[in-house]
Amino acid sequence: MTTISPATESPIDPDSRPQKSIPWRWFTVLAIAWLAVYMVVRLAVAAADDLPPMSTGGSDLIVLAGPSGIIVLGFGLVAVALQAGFVRRRTNGAHPLLRILVAAVGSTAAGALMVASCLILLDLVAAILPGLGVVFHPLGALLRLGCVVSGVLIAVHSRHFWTATRTTRPSRARPTTTPRWVVAFAYLAVAACTARLVAQLVVGLEMNPLTHGPAMIVFETGFLLAGIVLPLALVHTWGRIWPPWVPGLRGRRVPRWPLVVSGSLLGVTMASYFGTATVQMIIDRLQGRSPFPPAGGVELPEAFFWVSVPAYLVWGIGLVVTTFSYARLTSAEPRRLSR
Repeated sequence: MTTISPATESPIDPDSRPQKSIPWRWFTVLAIAWLAVYMVVRLAVAAADDLPPMSTGGSDLIVLAGPSGIIVLGFGLVAVALQAGFVRRRTNGAHPLLRILVAAVGSTAAGALMVASCLILLDLVAAILPGLGVVFHPLGALLRLGCVVSGVLIAVHSRHFWTATRTTRPSRARPTTTPRWVVAFAYLAVAACTARLVAQLVVGLEMNPLTHGPAMIVFETGFLLAGIVLPLALVHTWGRIWPPWVPGLRGRRVPRWPLVVSGSLLGVTMASYFGTATVQMIIDRLQGRSPFPPAGGVELPEAFFWVSVPAYLVWGIGLVVTTFSYARLTSAEPRRLSR
């Protein structure tokens, strides 16, 4: 009589489970079709004359508004097609350098498209709070949204390709607590938000180009929620289980998707937009130009921007790190933590 020792049984790594719920072949078709159609749209935009302004600066994308954007889309399209071929043939690491190259091309193209569409952050603000005074450009917003979707499709496809073609399946245990270094990033984001508030108080609340009124109150409320409550909720227990002082929800699991979606959306857009702005500020200053000349009748000291823009960048990076950790941590938790 043979028996199976319990020691031979091991938990299944969630990353190694077959993704039955996601039709990856159809996802590949969707990604390729979207990228091809968006490339045609970019060609039409490049060839069109007398287009309306698509942002405050005129173009819809940063850096990749012209032929370079079409080239990046082409690289992304080729990378997705090659990744699909690798997954379908199950090469099992026969060409590790080519595997790394294909993944790197896809990831680089996805990152470049996300950075190029960073002005979508202003579109979100203008669409949600039209009374704030931020100009909304419909055509530019649609083109930027298409660019964001393209970057997301390439990024998700590249990640699936990387995990599906690896030769080993490491059985890494999922974390049960938030690492201390992730907690540090959360408090760094809170500190960056605080620095931005202090900078505004130093120059004066009246020195604000945005329109004052009800929309401004909503914006400031969201500002504090996103800069203080959200980062802390992503790393503390009360962001996963409702605390005792919440009536009717005590001990129940906090819905994870509102925090994951808001954290990732704000984090990625803020890191992209203000990362680009920080680099541009450095370039302008090295070339002797003023990074932020007076506009809209408001003249702010340059020191204000050297504090505020990097603070927004650190804030966005903090949200990206804490959201990724939160998503990984909560995906390993049982669906019901308590009755």
